[in-house]
Amino acid sequence: MADPPKVSVVVPTYQRAAVVGGAVDSALAQTVEEIEVIVVDDGSTDDTEAVVSAFDDPRVQYVAHDRNRGRSAARNTGIAHAEGEYVAFLDSDDRWLPAKLERQLSVLEERSPEWIGAYCEFLTPPPSRPAALAGWLSRAFADPAVREGGRALAREILTMNVLMGPGSTLLVERAVLADTDGFDEELVDHEDWDLVLRLLAEGRIAHVDDPLVVVPESGGDPPAEVLVDAKRRFLHRHADLIDELEAEGTPIRAIHEVSIAGVFLREGRPVGALPYLGLRTLREPRNWLRLPAWTAVGLRHHLAGRPKQ
Repeated sequence: MADPPKVSVVVPTYQRAAVVGGAVDSALAQTVEEIEVIVVDDGSTDDTEAVVSAFDDPRVQYVAHDRNRGRSAARNTGIAHAEGEYVAFLDSDDRWLPAKLERQLSVLEERSPEWIGAYCEFLTPPPSRPAALAGWLSRAFADPAVREGGRALAREILTMNVLMGPGSTLLVERAVLADTDGFDEELVDHEDWDLVLRLLAEGRIAHVDDPLVVVPESGGDPPAEVLVDAKRRFLHRHADLIDELEAEGTPIRAIHEVSIAGVFLREGRPVGALPYLGLRTLREPRNWLRLPAWTAVGLRHHLAGRPKQ
């Protein structure tokens, strides 16, 4: 019997026949060769199966859902099929640089057993000027972020000081992942943050301070109402930890309310943002220019969508 792979790479995909092959190529090009690549087709009706089946490599597996069940369900199916010591996730429109897994495994080999996983930085296209300004202001007025560890890293994730993009950056021990029951399939957003917070209750996650993942331009935030529901479930699930951090002076819920307001503003819907703004919003210096920047993004979208006279 062949030895199990070192890493199981889970690639969830839906209607992305044009790009999924590139993701698989980037996984197969890793300097760590002891891998399996599990492509989970979440009910696609395009040529995804043909694209994946064309790979003449026994390390590539194709698994299909009979209907679209969502990215969390697809990732969980991949986890269920995984046999590696570690599991890594790769979204089907993202790409890994060749040394991604090697660098992460090397970091973990130097750590004690309490370090159960690692993530790395990622590259994205430059945002629009107003969005870039809002992002810069968020970082400029925030405390320096803790990039790895346990509870301290959980705090940074909850305050959105660390956006680790675990959909394609995370590598974690399969045994620990199994203990968390995987992704919450009821969460339509923040499902990756939710998983990482539950992993951090089991151990520590290390940081590789190099961009080893290429992420294309994001499709943006979900509609504001969808985000409200997702945040409500996400924050409720981690209420005990949030209560502890807020008792220590970290306004977790207020930070998330401002982010919801930001989505409404970027959608050009300032009235919808009002319930999520208040005096505590103005106490944060980074919001003084961040809110106008988000409003500018919404105004641009509004003008771009206005029919010509």
